[in-house]
Formats: sequence, C-alpha cells, structure tokens
Amino acid sequence: MTIQVLLVDDHKIMRDGLVSLLGCAGDIDVVAEASGGREAVEKALVHSPHVVVMDLTLPDMGGIEATRRIMAKNPRIRVLVLSMLLDRNCVLESLEAGARGYLAKDCAAEELVAAIRTVFAGKPYFCAGATEIMIKGFAPGSASQQIAPVLTKREREVLKLTAEGYNTKEIAFTLGVSIKMIEIHRMNIRKKLGLKSIAQLATYAVRIGLISID
Repeated sequence: MTIQVLLVDDHKIMRDGLVSLLGCAGDIDVVAEASGGREAVEKALVHSPHVVVMDLTLPDMGGIEATRRIMAKNPRIRVLVLSMLLDRNCVLESLEAGARGYLAKDCAAEELVAAIRTVFAGKPYFCAGATEIMIKGFAPGSASQQIAPVLTKREREVLKLTAEGYNTKEIAFTLGVSIKMIEIHRMNIRKKLGLKSIAQLATYAVRIGLISID
C-alpha cells in the first residue's frame, strides 16, 4: 500500500528536496504540500493523508497548533514532526498535540523514510535526542519511578496498546473484552500513575520498557 504524505515546511527548497528523497522510497507518495500552518490544516482535511510531515516553525500558525487542529478534525492522520528545534518544550508539546513521531532535520534520509513507515503502521518513532528528552520528562521520585508492580497484567496490556496508538475499540477487540471495560482500565491506569494524556502514558510505557521507539 502506498503511504500518502502531506509535507509541511515554509521553505520550498526543503519541500522540493523531501519530495525528491521520498520519491525514491517506492512506497511513499507526496500528495500535497503546505508552506504554513493554516494551509497545512486545510490540505490535511482535503487530502486526508496517511502521514503529515510537520515542521514546527511556520508562518501564521505554528506546527504544534496545526497538529492539534488536524488531530481534532481527523485523529486517524499520523503526524511526524521534522524540525530543527529539539528541546523539551517542543518535543513534549508536540506529543500533547497528538504527534506520533519527532525527528531532527539533521537526520539521515533513511531514518526519515523509516519514521514515516513506522508512524503509518501506528507505532511511535522518535530520534535519539527526542527519546532522551522523553525519558527525562519524569522527575526522579515521580509516578514513572513506580514501575510495573503498580499495574495489573491487564492494565499493562491496555497501556501498551494505548501507547502503540490503538483506540479504545481496537484494544477491546484485541483483548476480547468490552469497550466499557477498557475505559475502566484506562481510568484506573491514569489514577494509579497520576498521568492524564496519551502522550504521558506513551512516555511512561517507553520508560518501563513496554514499548520500543527505535
């Protein structure tokens, strides 16, 4: 299956380079381009790409806000951030907005292709620098330090699938239980860990080794 991609970057030379690079992958097709945040949201809604490769520094609307709006309108779209910015606020706020991956622009071409394929498959992908930021996102002594024994076996299964991008209905089907039961498990997980967002749950899952993001 061909992966349909929307490229978002305010530099045309960057977009042209990415189009050429991704065209060599064979299974990736750039269906649209955008040079600003508002245009990115509009084109995401029109083209419904599988993956949006999103820069953060954009005119009229930043990439984080654009990601948030895209996810609110169509949560099936996977957003992969590709940015020169690699700091704690950018990484964590991108995750909070709904991004499923984060790459620095100095990454190798092969890594970008691998990242697009990974997020398309519903799994998170983060470069080494972003991974380090995520792991350090929890202070010593916080809920992240209270590892596995806090959660039951079923809660760990629900946490793992949640962190891998499965929605409530998909998790219920996979585990053979009701949607209501999955909602209860998620509520219990959040209460036990003191975490609220999917991004925080995903980071916790990485920290205790439930999922891999390399």
